[in-house]
Amino acid sequence: MQLYPLKFIPILKERIWGGSKLKNELGKPAQGPNIGESWEVSAVPGDISIVSNGAYEGISLQELIDRFPEELLGSSIVSRFGAEFPILIKFIDAADDLSIQVHPDDELARKRHNSFGKTEMWYVMQADPGARLLIDFNHAVSAEEYQRHLEDNTLLDLMNKEAVDAGDTFFINAGKIHAIGAGVMLAEIQQTSDLTYRVYDYDRRDANGNARELHTEEALEAIDFSAEQNFRVSYPKVPNTANPMVDSPYFTTNYIPLNGCLEQDLSGRDAFSIWIVVAGSVRLTTEGGSINLSKGETCLMPAGINSLQLEGENASLLEVTL
Repeated sequence: MQLYPLKFIPILKERIWGGSKLKNELGKPAQGPNIGESWEVSAVPGDISIVSNGAYEGISLQELIDRFPEELLGSSIVSRFGAEFPILIKFIDAADDLSIQVHPDDELARKRHNSFGKTEMWYVMQADPGARLLIDFNHAVSAEEYQRHLEDNTLLDLMNKEAVDAGDTFFINAGKIHAIGAGVMLAEIQQTSDLTYRVYDYDRRDANGNARELHTEEALEAIDFSAEQNFRVSYPKVPNTANPMVDSPYFTTNYIPLNGCLEQDLSGRDAFSIWIVVAGSVRLTTEGGSINLSKGETCLMPAGINSLQLEGENASLLEVTL
């Protein structure tokens, strides 16, 4: 049976810092009061996405990869990653500040965890007045200076504080220290990894009065102390065009503001695509039929689909591939 654009059941994560925007603004089926993350497309062990539409409803993403590796992923992706799906897509709602953290790169992650590293990008979908992100050091620091500020509870003095609004985009290389601030809802595109080294958590306590685990020693080898100020992404916003945002070894992302109709030729791509609707609603038509996607919905386009048509008014999408 031919593959088709695949939608998945959201995997919802309760977090100490989570809120209600994923339910109230994106329509996620949240039950708890502090839903911080909705994993949209995931092959992380223990959190593998399940198809929610069409003939393969109820089948896991990993099972489909195992059954149709080249048709789903593309031969170029299979040659690089085998049967491993290399991208994880999330929506994040930070009602409170996330911990200051860092993620290991591929080399360190393989050595310690037999895993991909975690390079990621953020597209801000909504931000409350005064909301901010903390990204990277504001100057090159030594490990000793960093540790001194960590011990003195003054780590924030070393970090860039970025005011944000909807549409702002950031690329966070593995090793770059960072935190999402309260009041930000964003789409996150990242390598398939759940590795986080938490270095500072505002002395926060959980419901049982316990401090959350920190990973101070593990983080030291992971942190990039050079403070390259290369995290804010500028990109064009030409209507009905795939505008380049991020082009990295881990994923490529385009921004598409849609007013009307856009034809996409995918025949030369030899890789899957992921479509994330960040505003409005879109009708997506392929040779196998049509599906509708609303704000906060995501679909996986198998590599075997050669063309598609996008239709929408005042809509915006992120297109992700490798």
